[in-house]
Amino acid sequence: MAYPHEKVRLTTAQAVVKYLSVQYSERDGSERRFIPAIFGIFGHGNVAGLGQALFEYGQDLTYHQPCNEQSMVHTASGYAKVNHRMATIACTASIGPGSTNMLSGAATATINRLPVLLLPSDYYATRYQGPVLQQLEHPVSAEVSVNDCFRPVSRFFDRINRPEQLLTALPEAMRVLTDPADTGAVTISLPQDVQAHAYDYPAHLFEKRTWRVERRPPTSERIAEAIEMLKGAKRPMIIAGGGVHYSEAWDALAEFAGTCGIPVGETFGGKGAMRESSPWAIGGFGVTGTPAGARIAAEADLVIAVGTRLTDFSTGSQSAFSHPDVRFIGINVAGHDAFKQGALPVTADAREALRALTEAAGKAGIRPDEAYLTEVRRRLDAHSRSLQEEVYVDHPGEAMSQARLIRTLNEEARDGDCVIAAAGSPPGDLHRLWDVTGGAACYLEFGFSCMGWELPAGLGTRMAGKHDEVYVYIGDGTYLMNPTELMTAMQEGLKVTVVISENHGYQIIRALQMARAGRSFGNEFRGRDTDSDRLEGAYLKIDFAANAESFGARAWHVKSPDALRQALREARSETRACVIVCETEKHRYLPPSDVWWDIASAEATNDPMTRKLREGYEAERRTSQRFHY
Repeated sequence: MAYPHEKVRLTTAQAVVKYLSVQYSERDGSERRFIPAIFGIFGHGNVAGLGQALFEYGQDLTYHQPCNEQSMVHTASGYAKVNHRMATIACTASIGPGSTNMLSGAATATINRLPVLLLPSDYYATRYQGPVLQQLEHPVSAEVSVNDCFRPVSRFFDRINRPEQLLTALPEAMRVLTDPADTGAVTISLPQDVQAHAYDYPAHLFEKRTWRVERRPPTSERIAEAIEMLKGAKRPMIIAGGGVHYSEAWDALAEFAGTCGIPVGETFGGKGAMRESSPWAIGGFGVTGTPAGARIAAEADLVIAVGTRLTDFSTGSQSAFSHPDVRFIGINVAGHDAFKQGALPVTADAREALRALTEAAGKAGIRPDEAYLTEVRRRLDAHSRSLQEEVYVDHPGEAMSQARLIRTLNEEARDGDCVIAAAGSPPGDLHRLWDVTGGAACYLEFGFSCMGWELPAGLGTRMAGKHDEVYVYIGDGTYLMNPTELMTAMQEGLKVTVVISENHGYQIIRALQMARAGRSFGNEFRGRDTDSDRLEGAYLKIDFAANAESFGARAWHVKSPDALRQALREARSETRACVIVCETEKHRYLPPSDVWWDIASAEATNDPMTRKLREGYEAERRTSQRFHY
């Protein structure tokens, strides 16, 4: 232990590296390094600062070299997600485009409540040099830089203009990162010259520090109020969000649902919250959920939202809950989310709140309603039959459907495996179809719907070391946005298996376009037609397998479920990154969920088809939406 008067002379960058190397998190008695590694791409903005510091003092802060700055933030958030927010990875980038490339990653992390630490480089604080390369010269405010773009997408932002400012900035950054209610992207902007400036820091700043992630208990008054609401409910339901995973509340959720007899629907973030087979598990819920879940929600008179932000995909743009007397209970660590829908707010850790509710419900004599259970099972059985009879079937003359692809992948996945998706049709299809009861987890990060998150997040998931096979399921459009991290996978020996649905475009957006505009325009990978001068010519032929092989991955191109099954089995025995390109039907989708989504057709149009769709949209909006308060 250092004495209070002891000092150590370090540059700002060296102090950052040494400080991050001794930060730990702890919950329920389990302690671990909170930031065990750092990603970075060096330029003149950080190579002489953080680059030098990592070389000299980074023995305990492993450096990884990604190919893209946005990707490294996605990798960090994927790592944080699979570690239930108890650990993350820091990210450094150079001045200008290197730093602003991290913005989409920052927004993804903040919106989805995932901790990432960003260290973008900034312009010279001293200003002796005059305008430097990549500098924004703002006409009104000389202190503004492009890094100010991080402010709205960060939970905490600070610019370090003097080395001693780290004394307050670093502890506050750690506080936010480890606070379940506040966490998200934390940005500490580091001017190029200040990174190299030195200061006599107190030595105790670099002693080990453990940040306890506390479980906030619910108040007895809120639990009592919730039980009174539950006692009066005839058709309650639960919406389970990502907070169930982050608080490791799976068993508490299953016990509460079983004790009280409440069906549980899952959001994207909450996918897999009901990990074991249960008569009360209704699977994916919302716009991409099941028709069975839609009917249960529509008739629910009490909705208990656990660890969810209740976005439009869950609420059906405020159309999903149509019982005239429906009421809400919001269980969330963040008061902002707990109060949504005019809910009774139970501001608490999900696990602790569910345990308290289960105990109180038992004392109150609340028991399952067998008639309600019978009805729930009848609806779910009907949905299961429709999958077998309508979805998991061959269509002569068509390529393999994405439903058949997912079913094959799910059948081949084993206990300890996982699948990852984030944008396009894959997360919606997995939300409805993936079965986690066999032990294969499903990580969906759809809150920002960020195309390109999946492959880097797969690397972060692999780095966490918690899963055997890591499957990254993406469309061909998503692959084109961010294939370069295959090189990082090969460089670091991170085995992931990327499964690409090759349906020749952004087909789920085309489907939405057809539903709301009635015309296909600009969403498929086609050449330009010489007559119309639009991109509606022949489909492009892209060899995704050859592209993957150019990075050193092993690749397959398959056209049937049997060929996919064989490729998956061969990939399991590989130690390097694998890519399986699956030819899938372009315009075949899952049946509708029967949950409405507010996407407006053009209000003014000369196209009769669009005009008719607008009339239908207005009628749906009038009869569907309601405001809950």
